Amino acid sequence: MEFGQVPGLTTPVSRIVQGTIMLRVDAIDQGYALLDAAFEAGYNTFDTAHGYGGGDCERVLGRWIKDRDIRDKVVILTKGAHHNADRRRVTPFDITADLHDSLARLGTDYVDLYLLHRDDPAVPVGPIVDVLNEHFEAGRIRVFGGSNWSHVRLAEANAYAAARGVKPFGASSPNFSLAEQVEEPWDNCISIAGPSQSEARAWYLDNKMPVFAWSSLAGGFFSGRFTRASMDAMPDDCPDIPVRCYRSEDNLKRLDRVHELAAKKGVSVPQVAVAYVLHHPMDTYALVAPVNSAEIRDTAAAASLVLTDEEMAWLDLREEA
Repeated sequence: MEFGQVPGLTTPVSRIVQGTIMLRVDAIDQGYALLDAAFEAGYNTFDTAHGYGGGDCERVLGRWIKDRDIRDKVVILTKGAHHNADRRRVTPFDITADLHDSLARLGTDYVDLYLLHRDDPAVPVGPIVDVLNEHFEAGRIRVFGGSNWSHVRLAEANAYAAARGVKPFGASSPNFSLAEQVEEPWDNCISIAGPSQSEARAWYLDNKMPVFAWSSLAGGFFSGRFTRASMDAMPDDCPDIPVRCYRSEDNLKRLDRVHELAAKKGVSVPQVAVAYVLHHPMDTYALVAPVNSAEIRDTAAAASLVLTDEEMAWLDLREEA
């Protein structure tokens, strides 16, 4: 496993981050086994959220960390202030309420990385930055940032912080993978993948902001389960995220090339796709959600897979063979 350093954290951050969406309190033994396998494979950073599993994902993760006595060895990334069916919730009240819920479920007095799960561009950034700084000053958050925040809003938030001499957003979690989204999988998602998002990626490069890329395997598009033939065989109204959100001719070309390069190198399709994310010039961390020890070990191997600049350009269609 390779590790990065996020400014504001003393614990190194694994470049591949284990997701927790599959954890359930009523299957805690299986959850512990999965987390043990991830930790043994080198993953020390775990992605969760206030809204995942009705709170179960945070509860199981927190219990596992406590039972294994490894709080100082792991990095917790959790998210809050997701909108619900009734209203948008990026408010100081909701941020505070969700953070306290998460701390209680996780059984810890601080979160390493706290990200706002959604944004509300209609809300001024000032009160948001102010309340996050209150929690930072109280020791509840080490680093905060946004998930599904546009680079424009991140820049606004950090300009506000700079003008007042307070802590800025220090991390972001947009979608980023080799595939370009053709439809957002859920409402209010932000992607920085594909040719159309070059300006956003340039902003991240210029500002050196760590990127925690969700759906780094494009919602399973690069899981190894799909080929061009199998994707073409699926009906247009198929609701599955790989079909609905990623099936396009350019993405199918990328999928063809991932399969070809994986075969040439003797590695798996997910390893090539994750390595692409990790080799991008941005300060990237790949969020993944392997569901068993074999998938965990396979994905972890992507951290040591080397891709040349020429291979990167060929994979994302900037160059032909």
